[in-house]
Amino acid sequence: MTQDQPLLAVQEALRKCFPVVEEQQGLWQSALRDCPPLLASLSNLAEQLQAAQNLRFEDVPSLRAFPDLQERLRRKQLAAGDTLLDRLEERLAALLKVRDVVSSHVERVLQIYEQHADMISLDAVLQASAASPSVAEMLEWLQDIERHYRSLYLKRKYLLSSIQWGDLGNIQALPKAWDRISEDEHPDLVQDILLSVSFFLEE
Repeated sequence: MTQDQPLLAVQEALRKCFPVVEEQQGLWQSALRDCPPLLASLSNLAEQLQAAQNLRFEDVPSLRAFPDLQERLRRKQLAAGDTLLDRLEERLAALLKVRDVVSSHVERVLQIYEQHADMISLDAVLQASAASPSVAEMLEWLQDIERHYRSLYLKRKYLLSSIQWGDLGNIQALPKAWDRISEDEHPDLVQDILLSVSFFLEE
């Protein structure tokens, strides 16, 4: 094995990994785009449930003839809410899949680096050019991306798992809580990294 081959093996692994990240980022964004309308519908439904709970049906003359109307309405609203939750769970499963695919590819790159690390000089790992970031930077970026997906997935999973029909105020606040998760993280992290490696991927 020539002196350059270990470094080339790591660079080749990086070149295979970043396009996977780009593809998965597209799937991640697609799943996320579907969520705000579902959360808004869930919030509106919680508002309707709250209003129905606060209304004394027996005090409304036109509703007195339907003594079970309030309960039937509640059952219908809860069924609609469960349908929305199922659709949100599907989107969450899509986010989990992205996290797992990215994690497995990043792990593979790190394994390849560890296999060759003893044969690559520190200078070679740290060397960057006008067209290419250093191997060290790219390895660090991949780990940043993996943490990014893992953190955002867990926060969103925790938020959705906290939904209880007994706490309608919490459900009404879901859209804002969801948006705060996005604002707390660097929203363009993955895109910025992909831009930084674009020339390297074309080499």
